[in-house]
Amino acid sequence: MTLIYSGNGLNSNSAPAVREDMEAAVKTIIEGLGEDVEREGLQRTPHRVAKMFTELTAGYHTDPVALINDAIFTVDYNEMVLVRDIEFSSLCEHHMLPFWGKAHVAYIPNGKVIGLSKIPRIVDMFAKRLQVQERLTREVADFVAEAIGASGVAVVVHGAHMCSMIRGVKKANARMVTQSLQGVFKTDPQIRAEFMGHITANYSDE
Repeated sequence: MTLIYSGNGLNSNSAPAVREDMEAAVKTIIEGLGEDVEREGLQRTPHRVAKMFTELTAGYHTDPVALINDAIFTVDYNEMVLVRDIEFSSLCEHHMLPFWGKAHVAYIPNGKVIGLSKIPRIVDMFAKRLQVQERLTREVADFVAEAIGASGVAVVVHGAHMCSMIRGVKKANARMVTQSLQGVFKTDPQIRAEFMGHITANYSDE
């Protein structure tokens, strides 16, 4: 069993410049709320909001090939590799409100392994988009499986969603859990149980 790493995802690519049409759209929203966009506290708000959304959706501008092409290595190893407790944040595509949590990503190598820091970066690449948690979970699993030809990949994501915390049902303590199991994680109960045991041991929802 490879050493389990806990950490935050990082995006190495620079976000694009803020678009003026995004600023104009934010200004329209503010005016639609009945506010005076020229008052002191709101004058720079369209720029700040446009800049924020540009940063939070930087995953659209990340080159997946450049992200991993220097970090796939040939290694004679066929035991589980697990990176757990990867913190992430994303935007719900339905209301553009944040959701956040932790992702746990495991794979069984088939002659190739991927550099440790790349898995959190992969999570961030897909999280920094307009998302739903179900798709985010599957996209991470599919990408890792294809990138290294793994014998199996497992991804579990725990998420808290502001769209259900501050609006709608207003359930502040509700958490969503999604999973994508591929290859031997889907077909071998023992490997699946080992993975689940590692990610639930000492797990606390923060």
